[in-house]
Amino acid sequence: MAQKTVELTLGRTPEMGVGGKPVMGPLAPIDMPEPDMESENMLVNIGPQHPATHGVLRLVCELDGETVVKCTPHIGYLHSSFEKLGEYRTWNQIVPLTDRMDYLAPLIYNCAYIMSVEAMMGIEVTERCKLTRVIMMELDRIFGHLLWLGTFVMDLGAFTPFLYTFTERERIYRLHEAYTGARITTSATRVGGMMSDMPEGWAQGVRDFCHGLPRTLEECETLLDNHGIFLSRCQGIGVISGEDALNYGLTGANLRGSGVPYDVRKDQPYYDYETYDFEIPVGEYGDSYDRYLCRMEEMKQSLRILHQALDRLEKAKGPMDVEDPRITLPSKTDAMSDMESMIHHFKLVTEGLHAPVGESYFPVEASKGELGMYVVSDGGTKPVRWRVRPPSFVNLAALPSMLEGHLLSDLITINASIDIVLGEIDR
Repeated sequence: MAQKTVELTLGRTPEMGVGGKPVMGPLAPIDMPEPDMESENMLVNIGPQHPATHGVLRLVCELDGETVVKCTPHIGYLHSSFEKLGEYRTWNQIVPLTDRMDYLAPLIYNCAYIMSVEAMMGIEVTERCKLTRVIMMELDRIFGHLLWLGTFVMDLGAFTPFLYTFTERERIYRLHEAYTGARITTSATRVGGMMSDMPEGWAQGVRDFCHGLPRTLEECETLLDNHGIFLSRCQGIGVISGEDALNYGLTGANLRGSGVPYDVRKDQPYYDYETYDFEIPVGEYGDSYDRYLCRMEEMKQSLRILHQALDRLEKAKGPMDVEDPRITLPSKTDAMSDMESMIHHFKLVTEGLHAPVGESYFPVEASKGELGMYVVSDGGTKPVRWRVRPPSFVNLAALPSMLEGHLLSDLITINASIDIVLGEIDR
């Protein structure tokens, strides 16, 4: 299928060369006295307690003056051990662990894990459940990008867009809370369905949010797209070619910003994404500015998907959960009035559901790139192994090469531009 792509050239002028750097004439030589002694490089620690590392990330930088010669990332300060904990939890009990990985877009991780278990068990969820999960994932893609945008520009010295983006995030928080009862730790999915059906008026709340967000994005673009300081801090900074991005395994906006139009929703479609009308934004220069443009456009494309999914939801009047007593809990009325339903309820709660022997890897397009969930079952009620392919962990691997030769101040820009979250890196 031919990919629809959006080329991002906003803010680029014909005078800009490779990487978006302005083409300038040779500078006049400056008379500098020769130093009396040889200077030695200096080691500087950035983090782990530093607001611009976007989590407990420690960057050990070797500096020649203010130029980064070498950078070594150090992770492992959270000690969360999510994957090992999952081996001691039943299939549904793992869901609360997933929303603590990327706590900036928890519903995507809730859905991705459950979808891998359902693929292994051969469960086909209902149309209403599919649409609900698509809405949740696209809503949290915007959720994650809004936080990235607000903190990214704040790292570069701008504060007003941060207020705009967090005002919109608060609206999504309220939608989270209305559905799940929690703002961050959503734990919304279950094998074969959801924790509950949508509360009354929730879908309309999503629709209202979709109508209001474009104006906020327009305000942010007005402030940033022609701002000289913002452009000079981003254009030509942290350039990575499409070939290098592929070799490092980058995904998401970091890969698409380098001109590679890979998106799991298009290349390995799930939940009927191939039937939705949306485009893939791709950059040209692979710098921090292209990564910014990609995420801005991705939010607009997610709004297109949300409107289409909400339209389809109005026609999907069936049940939310799979109607199989071995998988989903019976209603409280049935459990209290029917002996067989009570037995199913008791077994599911005390033991958990049994999965067949097998394994499954299921990839989805998360807000930060390709998120893959791998589960292995021996036929019991708990996984033998649970492994995660987290986008931030892989994307972080490219950071040292992107930093070399840049100034220390550019480190803040480049690190923020790849959009990492440490909850899924140290898992």
